[in-house]
Amino acid sequence: MLPRTTFSVVFFYKKTKVTKKGKAPIYARITTTGQSTEIYTQCQIEPERWNQRLERSLYKDEVDQQINRIIASYRASILAAYDRLIQENKTLTCFAVKQLLGSASSSRMMLAEFGKYCEKRQQEVGTRITQLTANKYHRLLRYMTEYIRQMYGKEDLPLETVDYAYVDGLNTYMQTAYNCHNNGAVNLLCCLKNFLLYAVRNEWIEKNPFRYYKMKIDKTNVKVPLTKAELDLLLKRPNERLARIRDVFCFCTLTGLAFTDVDHLRWEHFTTDEEGQLWIHKPREKTSVMSRVPVLPQAAALLEKYRDDANCRARGKLLPVPSNTNMNACLKEIADICQIHKHLTTHLTRHTFATLAIEYGMPIDIIAKILGHTNTNMTRRYAKISEANISREMRRIGKVLTA
Repeated sequence: MLPRTTFSVVFFYKKTKVTKKGKAPIYARITTTGQSTEIYTQCQIEPERWNQRLERSLYKDEVDQQINRIIASYRASILAAYDRLIQENKTLTCFAVKQLLGSASSSRMMLAEFGKYCEKRQQEVGTRITQLTANKYHRLLRYMTEYIRQMYGKEDLPLETVDYAYVDGLNTYMQTAYNCHNNGAVNLLCCLKNFLLYAVRNEWIEKNPFRYYKMKIDKTNVKVPLTKAELDLLLKRPNERLARIRDVFCFCTLTGLAFTDVDHLRWEHFTTDEEGQLWIHKPREKTSVMSRVPVLPQAAALLEKYRDDANCRARGKLLPVPSNTNMNACLKEIADICQIHKHLTTHLTRHTFATLAIEYGMPIDIIAKILGHTNTNMTRRYAKISEANISREMRRIGKVLTA
């Protein structure tokens, strides 16, 4: 016995999308056997003029009558599309009905639209995002293309059919077929989430598949910042061969600047205030948010050390900044020489700066300004509470309790 197919069409206005002028958009909801999709009729109406029982306006003016005619036309088109599917012996789904109607949203395909979105993001490089971020979108496009081919046997999917199961399956596929770790897969899924939110806002789809999807970052690879003693050891121990790498690392740590920001640092980013304090005012390469950094004497000394360096002058740089890969490789060797049993990387410098700043009493708001963060929540991820902080606070509370 063939399963029974149910079918219904309901016209309604969306209470959650009332405009500033007091009008709400009218949608048609097509439902087949428990699945539903919605179509925007391009009409808007004041809620008090709408009769939901009759699914029309009861007012007699020209605008309301025009709305009623459009709704009647939509209803007839939906019923005709459903009848055509029956005549052609095709699968009776709400998505198939919507596709036959030729609406803008149903004609959009997932990979085609995501490819356009990738190009849109590529055009934002240098203004809103970096090239590394744009590369993530192109990488995700490759993964999704292979995923749809292997799991769905198709070259593309209608955007309307992308659901929770698709997202969850893509997550599993990236971690198995491409050996992505959980955090790497989550990073790419955030790109997909941005695109689907973009699609919702453009009314290409009604619901965001990520609405109930939980993405959890593993915190097993937590960066352990350096202590003051370990930083002092770095400044003294490495040999001449690694001194240039050490100096770049220490400059990043003393200023809180990211590795790429130090690489793009130029003399025009420096100013001197009325008290003679040297400052760095530089927009971050990643976010374009301005970093405001007073230059410490140790950091100023490193700048002076390489002011007349021939290699730096030839490359147009203030410090001998190598490639990120070479830098991280040399940092492992430096850690071994100094017997520092921590994973030294270029990004550890910002964590070390924030943690030491907290330890010595700098307010979190000031640290956020130096690091170029727009809110302190991100800064708190960088600034770890050290044992020295805990010890100091325990001594303070101890004095209160024993008083």
